[in-house]
Amino acid sequence: MADETEANAAVTRDLEPPARALAVGAHPDDVEFGCGATLAKWAAAGSEVHVLVLTDGSKGTWDPKRDPRELIGVRQREQTDAGAVLGAQRVHLLGLVDGELTNGRAEQGTVCAVIRRVQPDVVLGHDPWKRYRLHPDHRAAGDLTISAIVAARDAHYFPDQGLAPHRPRDLLLFEAEERDHVEVVDDFVDRKIDALLCHRSQWRSTMQIDEDAPDVDRQLEAFRARIRDRAVEAGQLIDARFGEAFKRITSL
Repeated sequence: MADETEANAAVTRDLEPPARALAVGAHPDDVEFGCGATLAKWAAAGSEVHVLVLTDGSKGTWDPKRDPRELIGVRQREQTDAGAVLGAQRVHLLGLVDGELTNGRAEQGTVCAVIRRVQPDVVLGHDPWKRYRLHPDHRAAGDLTISAIVAARDAHYFPDQGLAPHRPRDLLLFEAEERDHVEVVDDFVDRKIDALLCHRSQWRSTMQIDEDAPDVDRQLEAFRARIRDRAVEAGQLIDARFGEAFKRITSL
């Protein structure tokens, strides 16, 4: 059930599909988990959807013998395939080292440049303020996204880029500690699941699917059920069937 505090708070729903949206994830598959159905919905409505993945995903395996260089190529292809399933116009791969992401000046400049080039009306990213978050890349990705939004809006940040400033209209934070906006995604949860399953290298470690197991079909259906259950829980915030929930920030 939805948290009582959230249920009693004013929760907005369904932004007008933006002309352009930019979703920023720490690793391949983070965007799909966080907002995949929302992106698919907007792409179907005619929005120009961009996905920005910050790290190379090179540590995304439990196999100590796997070559990280080979894994990088696999995860890039998986992310490209997932973006196509969602209807993304482009997948941007920064290729920073997995597990070593920082909110440094160079990183801010790179993400700022992407924002200025894409000119998104809506940016989506990790909530950096979520308590008890373990993965440092998720914390850093949230901080980096917000820092880059601040930089992108002001011409005095990174003037050497030669790019016009840009100020997004909305920021939607996924994995949020406090959720006050829901996108209804009734027709797009299965698209989100299909995009997630493109990340086959993550089946065992992240999705609890062992493709060599005799009951792999049962494991696949259990994963689909978990994603649908999360969408049901988010939808309950606004009495919708399926939703994706966010913290919405409009003072950008």
